[in-house]
Amino acid sequence: TSKLSASAPEAAVAAGTGSEIAAAEREWLDLWKRGPTRVRWTSLPIQPGDKAPDLELADSSGSIVRLSDTWHRGPTIIVFLRHFGCSCARDRVARLKQEYADYLAAGANVVAVSQGEPARARRFALLHGLPCPLLCDPPRRAYEAYGLLEGRPSQVVYGMPDDFLRCDVETGAEFQASRRGTQSAAVDNPFQLPGEFVVDQHGLLCLTYRSQYCADFAEPQVLVAAIKEARLGLKYG
Repeated sequence: TSKLSASAPEAAVAAGTGSEIAAAEREWLDLWKRGPTRVRWTSLPIQPGDKAPDLELADSSGSIVRLSDTWHRGPTIIVFLRHFGCSCARDRVARLKQEYADYLAAGANVVAVSQGEPARARRFALLHGLPCPLLCDPPRRAYEAYGLLEGRPSQVVYGMPDDFLRCDVETGAEFQASRRGTQSAAVDNPFQLPGEFVVDQHGLLCLTYRSQYCADFAEPQVLVAAIKEARLGLKYG
């Protein structure tokens, strides 16, 4: 992967991210050495009809946002992303850009959640043209509250050599070094799985989609239908 270009938006937010990227790389390698630990639920995760967890998260400017501030304005899609260096996160953003107008037309708000701090989140959003607000959850409290697990290596590094399935430390360190300084840098939690949720204007979950592998995204038509259910006030179960 080529080095990041020094575009004007990138230059505007590059200052101060270097130490954060270094810390995020250390976290990635530490967690890689440890291997995934949160791979099953110890209690039933939140389901459709349950109250959506309402957390306070910083946005990419550093301002604090309550999740309920988004759904009080109408049904909201919450898209939890993988780490910033994962191609699956970039793929989800690229597809979200194509789908975004349909979600707005259906009457939804859209917000994304990341593992990064505000400066890295802003950098990622600018580089990839994210069309919606990006919230920051470095400790992954929201990921856990919404029942998103860590994946086993077979769910996040499938297609890679077998050493990756064993979380081989030397292989992980070499992999990270090969990506350092690129938009594919190995940062944050390598095992965190993504997911997507639709919350109605009363804060109730209409759709809970927890990805089974890193490139597993909800179908746009299903998200739009869930938005319409929310707007119509339809309840089942």
